[in-house]
Amino acid sequence: MTKNKTLFERIPHAITMLFSIIVLVAILTYILPAGAYERIIVDGRSLVVPNSYKTIPSTPIGILQMFKAIPLGYKEAVEIIFVVLSGAIMFGFMEKSKTVENGIGTLINKLGLERKYLIIVIMTFIYGLLGVAVGYENNIAMVPIAAVLSLALGGDLILAAGISVGAMTIGFGLSPINPFTVGTGHKLAELPMFSGALLRSILCFLGLGIMAYYNVRYFKKIISNPEKSLAIGLDTSNLTLSKPINDYTLSPKNWLVISIFVMGLIAILYGVFNLDWHINELSAIFLIIALLCGFASKMNATKMSETVLDAVALAAPGAFMVGFATTIKVLMEMGNIGDTISYQLSTVLEGLPLYASAICMSISQSVINFFIPSGSGQALATLPVMLPLGESLGLTRQITILAFQIGDGLSNLMNPTLGGLIAMLSMCRVPIDRWIRFIFPVLITLLVLAFITMVVAVSINYS
Repeated sequence: MTKNKTLFERIPHAITMLFSIIVLVAILTYILPAGAYERIIVDGRSLVVPNSYKTIPSTPIGILQMFKAIPLGYKEAVEIIFVVLSGAIMFGFMEKSKTVENGIGTLINKLGLERKYLIIVIMTFIYGLLGVAVGYENNIAMVPIAAVLSLALGGDLILAAGISVGAMTIGFGLSPINPFTVGTGHKLAELPMFSGALLRSILCFLGLGIMAYYNVRYFKKIISNPEKSLAIGLDTSNLTLSKPINDYTLSPKNWLVISIFVMGLIAILYGVFNLDWHINELSAIFLIIALLCGFASKMNATKMSETVLDAVALAAPGAFMVGFATTIKVLMEMGNIGDTISYQLSTVLEGLPLYASAICMSISQSVINFFIPSGSGQALATLPVMLPLGESLGLTRQITILAFQIGDGLSNLMNPTLGGLIAMLSMCRVPIDRWIRFIFPVLITLLVLAFITMVVAVSINYS
């Protein structure tokens, strides 16, 4: 007798899902009117002019244009694609030197497997803190470490993604010092930079606590019933420990590789915060770390070349998905329907009761985030419209920015058009369809918490 599939088991393969969205966006260009807001350049950035939306001649997407958008998507996503490859190459060299395996094995040996649940909670908060303080794609090199740790503790790759990708997405999305969402929003709203941090900090901490709880809950479930693992069949090669925990120690060579890695991370942090470094500089540092690790491990030229190609082979599916997802953004621009969607959602909010308008504003930002997955880009495109709308509804500017931050930050947990999410999941070798099955209950719980926070913000006139 064939068992009926659950709703989550019916989620299509990631490629099928993204291609369906590509087709849907192309169809929408025939249904929705094309439109655009006027934009002005402020400090080198394109800013929407409020109340300037107007319809323009439609630009429907034909079959040839739809498929042409795919290579254009890869062209636009080339920086993120390469940071995936360079991060994988760096991890490949560290893995070949046995530093990652020996480091994780030694850590667990010192802490003890009996503390495995505590380790999961601590690592979830550590990765969350990286998201809060360092950024999002900047942490991509840290993701494979969670994969090795999870497997060493008896978990799976889905748990590894929960510890790293889930925690970093929540930390970054709800960070009280997020420069892309809160920082840009406060600048547009002419509010003190990163003001109202207490409420945001409480929300962020509670959000990470929920993620840690779900990670431990899932871990216990797959330990009791391994057949309930969502990671069955995923490739774990080069990520598992090869000997008993008690046998692990760190050699001088391992310490040298760790030192190179740490110095590289310090260089990245300094560059990001002081030299305005972006994705390409991160890729360069990853490659430098890889080369130095190869020298420290006394690899010959042939071994180093083979390590590069092995790492690229493992990262290629994730890199492919990043470009495929970016196609959707390209189609939106070709069809000129992004501003139309923003405008229509803003008109829906008019006339709603105060508390409902705050929550619905956050929901509308989640919808827009699907089409404009860049935090700062979405802020520049929507907040000039949402800020005056919020004030006309009786919402403070701080509440409008909080609604924007929640809508953007939490929906990133399962946004198939977000290149950074796809990239980091690929470092865990987790396809997005399986990730959605795992993270959906977490997202619903977080949204309930966030909407309660929005009600509290409105009731105290958060400003």
